[in-house]
Amino acid sequence: MNIPVSCTLCPRRCKADRTRAAGFCGAGPVLKVARAALHYWEEPCISGTHGSGTVFFSGCSLKCCYCQNWNISAEGFGKEIDVQRLTEIFLELQEKGAHNLNLVTATQWLPWVLPALDKARARGLTLPVVYNTGGYETIETVQALAEYVDIWLADVKYVSPTLGQTYSAAPDYFEVCSAAVRQMLAQTGAPQSDADGILQSGVILRHLALPGALEDSKAVLRWMASLPAGSFIPSLMSQYTPFYKAAHTKPLNRRISTWEYRQVIGTAIDLGLTDGYMQQKSSAREEYTPPFDLEGV
Repeated sequence: MNIPVSCTLCPRRCKADRTRAAGFCGAGPVLKVARAALHYWEEPCISGTHGSGTVFFSGCSLKCCYCQNWNISAEGFGKEIDVQRLTEIFLELQEKGAHNLNLVTATQWLPWVLPALDKARARGLTLPVVYNTGGYETIETVQALAEYVDIWLADVKYVSPTLGQTYSAAPDYFEVCSAAVRQMLAQTGAPQSDADGILQSGVILRHLALPGALEDSKAVLRWMASLPAGSFIPSLMSQYTPFYKAAHTKPLNRRISTWEYRQVIGTAIDLGLTDGYMQQKSSAREEYTPPFDLEGV
């Protein structure tokens, strides 16, 4: 395992010497994990009946002002562990009956994650690997994960550079994300499920509808509809809740209205994006965010 001395793992390419200091993402020289447990609130084809074996990593290359996991993504909460312990965590989640191994915001820790996956596979890990990402990934990172990731669970947050900058400090978000998603699709092929409907490979593209951003949501959906039919599973989410800095920032300091979400759903239907998931409005609840209490770490 080589700690980056000029880190370019994410699109920030901040070139931090992480043997000495943290990068833009907040990740330094020692791996940090905040939670490792069965998670039941992903899409049904991911969580199934047994749960998704979900590992939440500390830090993030995006700076979303509404992040529901802000205490681990922005404030760096987590426990320092090594590759050997991460390997054990992967195997423990398999032993608990997880349908898959779900890595949440892992890019800043790939020099630790990939050796742990190699070691776990050598010891009997057979679960499909889900890469749960905000979509802000370099093509090089996606390519490096080709032999490791079976399922990409990726956000497509915005088309607008203004929203990307204002809400996530990433004006190039869509340019980067759209290229990364195309690479994900090229690597996985069309979604494949087992006899029980549990996804084994493929891409799920999530879009979280935000208050006051209806036109941008429609633009995201139009872009999704431009991708090859059947190449991914769309997942439209209404669960936005004003967390973190958004609680005091208009128009993010409210949940989306029923009218706004109906407009998003109507657009998706008109575009033919119906072979996927659409959350009920009641999903905008705090209990969908897991407690970050170092469970399983």
